[in-house]
Amino acid sequence: MLKLFLFKKIDNAQLVVFRVFYGLLVCAEAFGALATGWVRRTFVEPKFTFSFIGFEWLQPLPGNGMYVYFAIMGVLGILITLGYKYRISAFAFAFMWSGVYLMQKTSYNNHYYLLMLLAFIMAMLPANRDISLDSRLNPGFRSHSMYNYIRWIIILQLFIVYTYAAVAKLYGDWLDFSIIEILMRSKKDYFLIGDFLQIKWVHKMVAGFGIFFDLLVIPALLWKPTRNIAFILSIFFHLFNSIVFQIGIFPYLSLAFIVFFYDSQTIRKIFLKRKKIEVDGEAIFPKNHNWIIGALGIYFVVQLLLPLRHHTFPDDVLWTEEGHRLSWRMMLRSRSGNIRFKVVNKETGKFKYVKLDDHLTKKQKRKVACYPDFAWQFAQYLKKEHAKNGEDVQVFAINRVRVNDGKFAQFIDPEVDLASVPWKHLSHNEWIRPSPNEE
Repeated sequence: MLKLFLFKKIDNAQLVVFRVFYGLLVCAEAFGALATGWVRRTFVEPKFTFSFIGFEWLQPLPGNGMYVYFAIMGVLGILITLGYKYRISAFAFAFMWSGVYLMQKTSYNNHYYLLMLLAFIMAMLPANRDISLDSRLNPGFRSHSMYNYIRWIIILQLFIVYTYAAVAKLYGDWLDFSIIEILMRSKKDYFLIGDFLQIKWVHKMVAGFGIFFDLLVIPALLWKPTRNIAFILSIFFHLFNSIVFQIGIFPYLSLAFIVFFYDSQTIRKIFLKRKKIEVDGEAIFPKNHNWIIGALGIYFVVQLLLPLRHHTFPDDVLWTEEGHRLSWRMMLRSRSGNIRFKVVNKETGKFKYVKLDDHLTKKQKRKVACYPDFAWQFAQYLKKEHAKNGEDVQVFAINRVRVNDGKFAQFIDPEVDLASVPWKHLSHNEWIRPSPNEE
């Protein structure tokens, strides 16, 4: 029964239309990053770039290289939209965007991770089989059908994202609305809506709607009687996020996903202005269908387990940050802190305190003061910088952090030489002090 469901042939209008939206949006993301100065602030100006640990070999290109890099991604977005050399264009964008994501995390965003996953998913799907230059140049390549599993890959991925986002919100500071108040403080100067966003009942509405929307939107879109209501609420939700939180293309990408929930004939009529296409719905099994099922099974098991890994670490993920990334824990906390780095010469015993302004941008300083992996990486950087002068040094951090409006507490053990300890991906880093609630 599962095989019959997955390999049933269905109309491909949803995928084809989504490809156009996807291409336009990633093009806007790339060129927008250039136009707004994001590329300059994130890759060009910093003296040191915080990559994901293990990907230190991925570094920004020198000179104007990153401007060219993003311009190429923008052009690839246009090629994806047009469906020209689609497979090459889509895979090239997927690898280039993954490079952007992994070579810097100062501007980490769950949505960037989602786009990386989506980029590879789209590159492997036959989204250019219709309404594309590829199909026009090679009419024998054109097809109006696709396998049913293609649609459900997108739907299941979205279900995982939204469901984990909803569950993550079920904690004290979200349920008492205090984190919403904190998030809205920085919006008080917004034109027209700034004062409105500071009202208590607005915070309650945002908190409640956030949980119920994330939890119910996918089931509501799948069920025909509630589909239009869910669509209208999605427009409100995502436009609110776009205006208030200014998170780039992602609210619009989320709206574009909705084409997968309406029947293909409706999508074809609205966007393609074409007559009804008849697809017999027969299940056709490709030779490699067992490999496809196995690969999809492994992928989604990883997607289901990865967001749960923080439960394997001691203490609260809100404090330690261990297991926070790649887990759809969106807009849940605010961190603030202060930090000093003490560099000690092993041979002479002489020490000095590092002036962070000499090495880091303002945004990087905030990250180093609050996040353990940033502090650890900066300690490694300081050790290498001193090694260039023939010095063998120890690096200690004197650090205090608070989460949301909690109390400041010591975060990093000041007696531990961060330059000499390894970073542990799969177990707890003992130099992270227990949260104030655990002591």
